[in-house]
Amino acid sequence: MSEKKIALITGANKGIGYEIASGLGALGYRVAVGARDEARCATAVEKLRAGGVDAFGVPLDVTGDRSVTEAAELVERQAGRLDVLVNNAGISGETGPGWEQDPTALDLDMVRTVLETNVLGVIRVTNAMLPLLRRSASPRIVNVSSSVGSLTRQADPDIQIGPVMAAYAPSKSYLNAVTVQYARQFTGTNILINAACPGLVATDFNGFYGPRTPEQGAATPIRLATLPDDGPTGAFFEDDGVVPW
Repeated sequence: MSEKKIALITGANKGIGYEIASGLGALGYRVAVGARDEARCATAVEKLRAGGVDAFGVPLDVTGDRSVTEAAELVERQAGRLDVLVNNAGISGETGPGWEQDPTALDLDMVRTVLETNVLGVIRVTNAMLPLLRRSASPRIVNVSSSVGSLTRQADPDIQIGPVMAAYAPSKSYLNAVTVQYARQFTGTNILINAACPGLVATDFNGFYGPRTPEQGAATPIRLATLPDDGPTGAFFEDDGVVPW
């Protein structure tokens, strides 16, 4: 079993996920790079290793039962346990003008696709990795969410929170709610689980629109992945502190 702490990040071949992997690697973690595309995964691993990070690739499609099972088996063979799981993989779904998703004209198949990745994918991966996480002395789970999943902020007319996104935003609200349920289930254990808002980060996810860099977006997930044993659980954070539900 590896002496280094082991971290698996989903959707880690680019953007925020890659920077989370890079940041944890710089802290001495051995990083498992989860990605759907094996070629892009290999490229990311090569880049991380060139920067001095101990990294290995994990082919991982969070929407596929077999893919997730095989990913857990690979991590077990490579490391024997898991100390950190960052559920970063996510999609927005198709949008209209102004990046809007009009609730009165939603394609339900698109909504199902968003939920399959952003919610069911997180549950699928988390449950598959739990046996490995339970072998850790200080397991941490971070669900990468978004402030658009905050019902408090969405319902406040005085807060400018961007366009109506009737598929993506509720998927993050659902993810936040699931995070709380996991935290309740983990009461009395050493597993800490929290949701993280990276902020509006310029990546290909949003057409590179946003004031924040991927490195800045990775900061809160990295902090939550490295919490001390008396750290918070079942909460929602951004750089400035707690995000209201």
